[in-house]
Amino acid sequence: MKTGFDNDKYLSMQSEHIRQRINQFDNKLYLEFGGKLFDDYHASRVLPGFAPDSKLRMLMQLSDHAEIVIVISAGDIEKNKVRGDLGITYDIDVLRLIDAFRSRGLYVGSVVITQFSGQNSALTFRNKLEKLGIKTYIHYSIEGYPGNIPLIVSDEGYGKNEYIETTRPLVVITAPGPGSGKMATCLSQLYHEHKRGVHAGYAKFETFPIWNIPLKHPVNLAYEAATADLNDVNMIDPFHLDAYGETTVNYNRDVEIFPVLSAIFERIFGKCPYQSPTDMGVNMAGNCIVDDAVCQEASKQEIIRRYYQAVDGLTDGTRTEEEVFKIQLLMKQAKISPEDRTVTVAAKERAEKTSAPAAAMELENGQIITGKTSDLLGASAALLLNALKELAGLPHDLHVISPASIEPIQKLKTEYLGSKNPRLHTDEVLIALSSSAATSDAARMALEQLPKLKGCQVHSSVMLSSIDRKIFQKLGIQLTCEPVYEHKKLY
Repeated sequence: MKTGFDNDKYLSMQSEHIRQRINQFDNKLYLEFGGKLFDDYHASRVLPGFAPDSKLRMLMQLSDHAEIVIVISAGDIEKNKVRGDLGITYDIDVLRLIDAFRSRGLYVGSVVITQFSGQNSALTFRNKLEKLGIKTYIHYSIEGYPGNIPLIVSDEGYGKNEYIETTRPLVVITAPGPGSGKMATCLSQLYHEHKRGVHAGYAKFETFPIWNIPLKHPVNLAYEAATADLNDVNMIDPFHLDAYGETTVNYNRDVEIFPVLSAIFERIFGKCPYQSPTDMGVNMAGNCIVDDAVCQEASKQEIIRRYYQAVDGLTDGTRTEEEVFKIQLLMKQAKISPEDRTVTVAAKERAEKTSAPAAAMELENGQIITGKTSDLLGASAALLLNALKELAGLPHDLHVISPASIEPIQKLKTEYLGSKNPRLHTDEVLIALSSSAATSDAARMALEQLPKLKGCQVHSSVMLSSIDRKIFQKLGIQLTCEPVYEHKKLY
């Protein structure tokens, strides 16, 4: 796959820029970290060459100066809010994040429960953390937030929040997901630090939208597609344009909140240290794009994938028409359609020829492999086997799993486990292939090709089961599906 982003340059430039920002203040900077710290797969898809853990690796270069504070909303604890990409609740993800940071040598100072208004589940979570030896603080809901600035910046507002004890110059504020209260936590700390005579600073680290590329650049459009459910809109930063005469890109929420932030800064410090939302940011990603055409094409493909996620979600009731309409508009702006995804066309053509569900995969070298539905295998399972045989250099008509070994599995499914579908799913066919690898060189060779599927594109002519989707996700395959159910049964 072609590279469009210089990751080494990014690590060096980004860490140096943050060091400079720390020095602008009293050697104390609260850095609000947006997005995902060590599994930013969106960035790696739209900026080929960007490593999913780039931001974490950048922080590791500052590890002697940094500590991490994780914030979680009491409301999200109460609602058992789930991370869609991992399928775990936010409170469990806090524990996962702590383990992940510690395993990389980063210091996690504490956890903050924000927007607290007496939720029992939040108190239970605090007790759990403290029993695990993790410092935990409570920040309260403030009536009229964020508009009632006299109350917010007072002893009855930020002053009621527990002061977070920190020991290092760079305090990274991160969270399991959006809406957790990262910015409010940073501002509360600035208030408390100022009362203690420390002129601490605030900065924001968001990878997207990228401020120094065009507003309608596909990379920025892909960010809008990724946040269609939040209704984020990229826009020219009017404050930056007015202050400096320079056109930069930000997104609506930061632009809308800036006058409030500016007023809060003025009430704390006497003046605002920033002239615009862009000034608050420290993101250097735009300076590390080395092949713009590659990043543009990758971003266009991401928009199409996001479109399919939205229409599939509309079909199963998990997404809204507004999300679909927004991404359709973004596709028009990017001058693309679903047919610009090569595997989409190939899967539809194979399904039409066989009059049955089919799937197609694009390998790293651009070769298209297809799979059809048969008596033994579902289309996705057949596709996986066909791709592995191709990568292993094995004949297409060679059975790497003998039909005789598949039949007992089908009998187990239908006669003993009550399944109505005798065909093997992707997980079942991989288990069968693994078993065959013990006695078959061909099966072993096919199995050894699995790592080569990471990053490959797949499209299915029908919506896949959750089992098949999870297998493709674990293999690192980027999957899309037509918004059509294979069967018209209601249950």
